[in-house]
Amino acid sequence: MNKALFLDRDGVININIPHTYEIDQFHFIPGIFDFCKKFQDKGYLLFVITNQSGIARGLYTREDFNKLTQWMTQVFRSNGVIITKVYFCPHHPDFTGPCECRKPRPGMILKAKKEFNLDLSLSVLVGDKISDIKAGENAGIENNLLFDGDFNDLLPKINTL
Repeated sequence: MNKALFLDRDGVININIPHTYEIDQFHFIPGIFDFCKKFQDKGYLLFVITNQSGIARGLYTREDFNKLTQWMTQVFRSNGVIITKVYFCPHHPDFTGPCECRKPRPGMILKAKKEFNLDLSLSVLVGDKISDIKAGENAGIENNLLFDGDFNDLLPKINTL
């Protein structure tokens, strides 16, 4: 079985500007590449799990999201980091009704577990909201880290993994 690092996007990978879907709005948080590289070097597969309610709200399209995602993963690759897959929830309960993929529900994580034979007890989730942490807990991830904007704060926690 594989182990994984799950990352929320907005607020962990990039500065959280609501409903980011254009490249010029997307600004990587300093330290993200080095942080991910540490996990990659320890054999973790890297996944992005992100709620994207802007799609349900009609603020941008799946095509817009996919274009930004392709660019983002290429920037990671150019920094020596491979994102295994990006999972996203395009729903919002007020617009599309309930779903199993919107965090804090664990649908995106469980889908990754099934597709990539993941051992969630060995995996780690990093999120900047309680709903991210709850999604990890709901999926059975034991190492759920609340990100406060500084990757240096997480280093002591990840060095024990």
